[in-house]
Amino acid sequence: MSDKFIINGGKPLEGEIEVRGSKNAAGPALIACLLTQEECIVDNVPCIEDILNILDIMKSMGIKVEKTGEETFKIKAEKVEADKMDFEKISKTRISVLFLGALLSRVKNFKMPPPGGDRIGLRPISVQLNALEKLGAKIEKRDNVYEVSREKLTGKEIVLEEFSVTATEAIMLAAVLAEGKTVIKGAAAEPQIQDLGQMLLKMGAKIEGFGTHVIKIEGVEKLHGCTHSVIPDPIEAGTFIIIGALTPGKVKVTGVNLSHLDLFLAKLEEMGVNIEKGEDYVSVSHSPNLNSVKVQALPYPGFPTDLLPIIIPLLIMAQGKSLVHDPLYENRFNYIQELKKMGADIEMVDPHRTFVFGPTKLSGANIDSWDIRAGACLVIAALLAEGKTTIENVFQIDRGYEKIEERLQKIGADIKRIK
Repeated sequence: MSDKFIINGGKPLEGEIEVRGSKNAAGPALIACLLTQEECIVDNVPCIEDILNILDIMKSMGIKVEKTGEETFKIKAEKVEADKMDFEKISKTRISVLFLGALLSRVKNFKMPPPGGDRIGLRPISVQLNALEKLGAKIEKRDNVYEVSREKLTGKEIVLEEFSVTATEAIMLAAVLAEGKTVIKGAAAEPQIQDLGQMLLKMGAKIEGFGTHVIKIEGVEKLHGCTHSVIPDPIEAGTFIIIGALTPGKVKVTGVNLSHLDLFLAKLEEMGVNIEKGEDYVSVSHSPNLNSVKVQALPYPGFPTDLLPIIIPLLIMAQGKSLVHDPLYENRFNYIQELKKMGADIEMVDPHRTFVFGPTKLSGANIDSWDIRAGACLVIAALLAEGKTTIENVFQIDRGYEKIEERLQKIGADIKRIK
């Protein structure tokens, strides 16, 4: 049985809460350590389920992993025994798809199962596989296992059919050690792509354009070790900012890179959220008079798809009808039924669009977390609701938020974990 949260809502929250390192950037940074035999030091790493799985996968392949600080890891991939890869851990996290790109740079043959991840809809990896095949990889699927091989990797122009973050990262990891020049057109530009690009530069890669939709990579013979600090998590920052807006009191969210949240913060200001911005913090106070809005997930620098579930409780408290549109994932709204149990007035138009009517009072209920961001949405709703809420399957939340209940307790939340 999974742990659960018991939350008594309506409590005033006051104080500071610090943003930890980005899950979506830490995974690629750790996997990039496979590209060199030299030692790499990666810090500001969140010690959460998905990242611990990545580290376990690396250990299973004979890579030396040493935790040297609370959020710091020393990695040395002097040898990579891909045939000893932990298949079970691979199938538990979506980030593991990036091992395809890194391993192609280091070994000629390996087998790997499909990656895991959230239950938010069909998430095929055909874009990633097609791109790697253009660089010279041969990939066949037998008995639900990918058999991957290559003679050599050669740079090519690759036009992605969608702005896929993991496809862009996988190509970057494979192309930096390929022969010749690779150009990725239609590349994703998210903060984690920019973070990976910065780390690869430190390792000696010749790469430019990351953060735009055209990335150019000139392959080099070898990379060296480096020290790299993972960017703060913009999704975690957004989660805590909305908690501050919906609960009585004032919350200061520190360690924020505001440039990664431009459109998100602009949308909150459009709604009437009381926000004060600093160089690396956002202070937010209770915002009772909110306007309804239209929110659509778009590739960076658009509104992040991972923040769509997070903003729903805010829309529940807004005056009028709001529209939420996620064109990417057809099961992103699987948590709507849980919010309805709490009294939310929400109507699903189709698998990609939802109307939210407000303001509506929420009441405590027994609810279930489906995925990381849905779980965070339900935590916010429970903090807002009258009475007691029980959230099941909080291991889903643990995959993306490190000790969230302990950090919320420090600012006054009545939340406890039941083992």
